[in-house]
Amino acid sequence: MQPSTQRLIATSLLLAALSGSLLHPALAGDIAAGRAKVQILCQNCHGMDGVALIPGAANLSGQQREYLRAQLRAYRSGNRQEAQMNVVAKTLTDADIENLADWYSAIKVTVEMPK
Repeated sequence: MQPSTQRLIATSLLLAALSGSLLHPALAGDIAAGRAKVQILCQNCHGMDGVALIPGAANLSGQQREYLRAQLRAYRSGNRQEAQMNVVAKTLTDADIENLADWYSAIKVTVEMPK
């Protein structure tokens, strides 16, 4: 198969997957459930507002929902390695991941350029 054909197929599959997730509201998370899970699992490192409280922890507020979902799944599966996150993510259900992604992606971030 030609590389251009492979790229076309890959792009088509990606677009189909993304449009499918947008068409199925059942895949959307529950922000209130996400907040509750953050209070239990995430706030000590990432803060309720998604601003990291400890060195080395990521700021999560305002991140794109799909990015958060993908990273939590990667930690859970072990495809992305970080000792503490791998342990925490193994406890997350698919619904938890949806809910956490909804919570942190819903937080608005203001950016100010340096002067």
